[in-house]
Amino acid sequence: MKVLLVFDFDNTIIDDNSDTWIVQCAPDKKLPIELQDSYQKGLWTEFMGRVFKYLRDEGVKADELKRAVTSLPFTSGMIELLSFLRMNKDRFDCIIISDSNSIFIDWVLEAAAFHDVFDHVFTNPASFDSSGCLTVKNYHAHSCTRCPKNLCKNTVLGEFIDKQLQKGVRYTRIVYIGDGGNDVCPVTFLKKNDVAMPREGYTLHRTLAKMSQNLEPMESSIVVWSSGVEIISHLQFLIKM
Repeated sequence: MKVLLVFDFDNTIIDDNSDTWIVQCAPDKKLPIELQDSYQKGLWTEFMGRVFKYLRDEGVKADELKRAVTSLPFTSGMIELLSFLRMNKDRFDCIIISDSNSIFIDWVLEAAAFHDVFDHVFTNPASFDSSGCLTVKNYHAHSCTRCPKNLCKNTVLGEFIDKQLQKGVRYTRIVYIGDGGNDVCPVTFLKKNDVAMPREGYTLHRTLAKMSQNLEPMESSIVVWSSGVEIISHLQFLIKM
């Protein structure tokens, strides 16, 4: 019986947003106003498609994108946390559910040699087309009204747990580590033994605080973190229980 750790990627594993970080590859490190203004709520993947096309048209090549993405800093204590998980793979399964894309996450995990820590990565599939443009597709279609059109993390988590059960894999508890607004929906999936770990001061933390003020009870316990080292301490406590 293992503990399942579910990680977000942007502003959780890495200390920034990979999609906005990539803008430093643009001329003058900024996007034209009309491109910035073209974003529509819930359609981030489509917006990023236009950003990647613009970068391609400006002559930005894959290796420049890769250099930028692999220079993203890890969040404080995250390297220690991932190293701890590698040493304790018999106790933990680890997955990423992220609204980034498969190429960015691959690049970061590969550059830091952390691929082996994660059992699955669920994210928007990406590839370079024949013109050298990075293209990103929606992860899936879903019917959740709370989440962006391309990804409901709650649905992904539920489907993963069901598939694991079919293989005879049960988890003693789920620990969800995230920061953003799109992490609220999967946190509502968590049950009594599970742990929601919002990053201190970020949207998920603020939203859960508001929900408790509004007496919208969470089944899971909530443990706030600001460094991966604090997450290690909590995981050590859980596996001693």
